[in-house]
Amino acid sequence: MNRCTVRGRNLLLRLGQARGMRLRSITPDTPTGMNCAQARDTARGVLAEHDAPPDLIADVLTVVSELVSNAVRHAGGVTGFRITARAGQVVIEVSDRSALLPHLRPPSPHTPGGFGWRVVKTLAPSTFVRSHRDGKTVIATLPTDPGRPPGP
Repeated sequence: MNRCTVRGRNLLLRLGQARGMRLRSITPDTPTGMNCAQARDTARGVLAEHDAPPDLIADVLTVVSELVSNAVRHAGGVTGFRITARAGQVVIEVSDRSALLPHLRPPSPHTPGGFGWRVVKTLAPSTFVRSHRDGKTVIATLPTDPGRPPGP
């Protein structure tokens, strides 16, 4: 796993509910820190409210870890995190300061890493990136229905 600490961000945790949907959002508003553990804890809380099965929890936590660590390592840090669980899907949104889009790196026996984006796209194939003036937001959607494809 990548090192996953963002230094210098104060975190505001909000829980919102609307139309049967559970939403948790971490929005940095002043400099302190956000790490993968905080994002995973937030995700676990949302999934616990929905009695998510263990395999879905494992897949969601993997995607959360990869997106947050990639934002820290490659994109200047996390500027926002949101997870929404609703009927049929879990949506994970991670925002960062970089306008550079994630991409698949060719596998290399001489270079460590490079598998995170591939893992995200495998577990959440409909993942996409929304660019905005402050950077980008990666939006990964994992299906929750019983017929969902298993993780790798």
